[in-house]
Amino acid sequence: MSETRVHLSKTEPTAYQALDAFSKTVGQICAANGIDDRLKEIVMIHCSQLNGCAYCARIHVDRAVAAGVDADTLTQIPTWRESGVFSERERAALELAEAFTFISEDGVSDEVYDLVGSVFTEKEYAALSWACVSINAFNRIVIAGRYPVPPRAPQAQA
Repeated sequence: MSETRVHLSKTEPTAYQALDAFSKTVGQICAANGIDDRLKEIVMIHCSQLNGCAYCARIHVDRAVAAGVDADTLTQIPTWRESGVFSERERAALELAEAFTFISEDGVSDEVYDLVGSVFTEKEYAALSWACVSINAFNRIVIAGRYPVPPRAPQAQA
C-alpha cells in the first residue's frame, strides 16, 4: 500500500481542527451526562472495528485500557452479542453504535431506539449518539486517507 493519499487533516487542517474540537466537546458532553470513559471507549472501538478503521481502533483501545478496560473485554467487543462480559448499559450502547455506524441501512430503528431508551436517559442517549457521530466522522477521514498503523515497538522485558 505505497499509494500516497490526500490526508484531509494536513490538506485542510482548519476543518480537521474543528472536528477535533467537536470531538472534545462530545467528550465533555459524555462526562457531564453520565457516560464514563469505559463505556465511551467501548463504543468508539466498536464503531471503528465495524468501519474497518485500524488507526482509530488502536487509539481507542489505548484509551480504553487507560480507562480500565481489560484485555478480555476488549477481545469480546466484536462478539458482544454472544458474550456475557458486558453490562446492560454496555450492550445497549453497542447496539446504538451499530445503528449509527450502519445508519444508511435501517436508520436507528424503533426497536433499537426503544431498547436504548429503556436503559439510558435522554441525556445519556444524546451523549452516546454524538460519540457515534464523532467517531464515524473520524473513521471516514482516516480510512479515506489510508492512515498507516505501523507495528508497535517491542516492549523491554523486565
